[in-house]
Amino acid sequence: MSEPDRTALLSALPYARRLARALTGSQAKGDAMVADALRGGVSGAAGEAEARLALFAAVARVAGSQPEEPAAPLTRTERLLLLLTSLEELDLEDAAGVLGLDADLARAMLASARERLRAASAARVLIIEDEPIIAMDLQQLVESAGHEVVGLAASEAEAVALADRTRPTLVLADVNLGHGGDGATAVERILSRHAMPVIFVTAYPERLLTGSRVEPAFVITKPFEPTTLAVATFQAVTRGVPIGAG
Repeated sequence: MSEPDRTALLSALPYARRLARALTGSQAKGDAMVADALRGGVSGAAGEAEARLALFAAVARVAGSQPEEPAAPLTRTERLLLLLTSLEELDLEDAAGVLGLDADLARAMLASARERLRAASAARVLIIEDEPIIAMDLQQLVESAGHEVVGLAASEAEAVALADRTRPTLVLADVNLGHGGDGATAVERILSRHAMPVIFVTAYPERLLTGSRVEPAFVITKPFEPTTLAVATFQAVTRGVPIGAG
């Protein structure tokens, strides 16, 4: 691999990790999937944009070699389409190309998958966000996706106390809580007492996707569209395991 290709792939790695972790619901399984994709070879990685698409395609091939889960609410291809177009913000044509699908077929599959998002099991969500307006916006988005918000926490201490009292089935956490502490630390304290999936919201997702330490399985980028939150919540509810779990 030439040096420009290596540089492009290194830039694309955090996003491939995000895709694979969200697909599997696990940091360990997602990162192992990316490692298998790299070992299998990545072609067409001349620039950063091309490298990202090529690495996504390699991850999809590895995922496709694994058995389909019986009775899953969505097929693996449907999940990948949702994740590629929402979490990774690809246009439909690029997402279809990554998965080797005809664009019209991909469009129909995506529409069907979006219709079934609300049919997934509803979550009881704790939102950790120090900005009141953003917290209320998140609450509205979560509730519009069919989930229940059990509490809004503006600080680390409040988040831990609310988690103890309400026993949520999903946590949606901002990383930076300003003077209220650190969202990641709040989550660590909560998960030391209760097991549940967590979605982190951050303006700098690559900082949580290095693969060099215990990191989240679900990361979405600020600002985000309502569909992105709906897809991430769906994946966390149906595939989620606690941060750092296998």
